[in-house]
Amino acid sequence: MSSHYRIEKDSMGEVRVPEDALYQAQTQRAVDNFPISGITMPEQFIKALAYIKQAAARSNLELKLLNKSTAHAIIDSCQEIIDGKHVEQFPIDIFQTGSGTSSNMNANEVIATLASKKSGQTISPNDHVNMGQSSNDVIPTAIQVSAALACHFKLFPALAQLIEALDAKTNEVGHMVKTGRTHLMDAMPVTLGQELQGWKTQLEKAQSGIIHALDNACALAQGGTAVGTGINAEPEFSAIFVNNISISTEIPFCPSDNFFYNLGSQDAIVALSGQLKTAAVAFMKIANDLRWMNSGPLAGLGEIELEALQPGSSIMPGKVNPVIPEAAAMVAAQVIGNDATITIAGQSGNFQLNVMLPVIAHNLIQSIELLANVSVLLAEKAISSFTVREDNLQRALARNPILVTALNPIIGYLEAAKIAKKAYSEHRAIIDVAEEETELSRAELEALLDPENLTQGGVAH
Repeated sequence: MSSHYRIEKDSMGEVRVPEDALYQAQTQRAVDNFPISGITMPEQFIKALAYIKQAAARSNLELKLLNKSTAHAIIDSCQEIIDGKHVEQFPIDIFQTGSGTSSNMNANEVIATLASKKSGQTISPNDHVNMGQSSNDVIPTAIQVSAALACHFKLFPALAQLIEALDAKTNEVGHMVKTGRTHLMDAMPVTLGQELQGWKTQLEKAQSGIIHALDNACALAQGGTAVGTGINAEPEFSAIFVNNISISTEIPFCPSDNFFYNLGSQDAIVALSGQLKTAAVAFMKIANDLRWMNSGPLAGLGEIELEALQPGSSIMPGKVNPVIPEAAAMVAAQVIGNDATITIAGQSGNFQLNVMLPVIAHNLIQSIELLANVSVLLAEKAISSFTVREDNLQRALARNPILVTALNPIIGYLEAAKIAKKAYSEHRAIIDVAEEETELSRAELEALLDPENLTQGGVAH
């Protein structure tokens, strides 16, 4: 922004605005009133606002409420914002008026200025760009649209990449057998493929939950205007608007069946955030498993070796840390915290309006984008690139006394426990002790205690 200013007027009087700003008086008042965090509304949210204003202009043109010149100037100006231009013209802090009115007016003013320049007309932020709308339905709709855009075009492709990486790694190393662990203690053997496919199913089920919650969030608030009654909007506006925004975003939206629900509550978004939290919990589990499996390289489990990406210590030469799983764990913690904020904000629906909408928007979009970004990193720099230390897997299996579990149906739990304890205390292989303590032959024991066979379940006879 330049150091020169111009004077703008609104219903409250005059205000000084930077000379080269595309926004007008109401945006400047919000900038002056909320110097709180320096965190502005997410770009995805701003893009959603532009899609909304563009679809509204098209709808009002169809309803013959706007003339062609005005409507097309607004439509073209919105497209510039959708294309990523003018991001710096949206400077308002997320901690602002709870309805998000300031951000709605910011969009209205920027679009009106651009449209006025394009058309040579005076296009009003309120009367033209905001026609048939209120901040009270625009901002909930922008939350819904931005979430759908972020999920469809960022999160879902990223999750698909991670799931594909797990499948590819399963094909590569899935046959290898390792010691299973419960309570972090040695348990019956599993294959790496079984472990990787467990992670995959976590992610698939998390995505399924997100998709289901997103379906509910795609029933839009637009058309409810100020309090849910649709005052100052044509009765046909909502249906026409939803058709237009569905075409432009390539996402199938529908009108809400109850605008009072969409304005007075954010329950659909709280539910969506809850499903993102479930995904975060899956990421935390996967990240921690990777860290444990990679631990060592000498004094830990040492089952896998993650790709070496950067030096791990400023004082210990040669140390390499599991930085991608650590980053994923921190993302999971942030998303879980964001969900707590959204849950509290969701409780702030007072009568006909929720009044914590901007912070809901910020936290929701951040959660979606963080999960998307870290999915790609996990796929490319952890799952696809780790190597297996097969010698360590085999060594641990050979010494695992819990393999004696397979003998329970034949010799009984108590006798098997005696063998396990003796093998552990004498640091001997379980098969050697079992050969001494039972009447089973070496060949029978080799068949019964074969780790690969044990990964298939069933009962020994």
